[in-house]
Amino acid sequence: MTKTTSEDIFNFPCEFPIKAIGKNNDNFQQLILELIQVHIETIHPKQITVNPSKNNKFLSVTIRILATSKPQLDAIYTDLHNHNLVLYTL
Repeated sequence: MTKTTSEDIFNFPCEFPIKAIGKNNDNFQQLILELIQVHIETIHPKQITVNPSKNNKFLSVTIRILATSKPQLDAIYTDLHNHNLVLYTL
């Protein structure tokens, strides 16, 4: 029996949405962009979706990237998780 890996599940390169949620402040969207840009060559504004929560206390930032590998995705999520302003990631 062949073991299935995450590299097998995704057909890299592929479009992949990365969502980060944090408190709604003026810098959160820029922070998420900067954390992800370390791992991605370019991000076009059309790749970014920003949604405030119903009470406007939290902000969800989704950036659709062209993922090239599992290690790249792991590095992005590690950077996001390690930042104290990022509350959740999807």
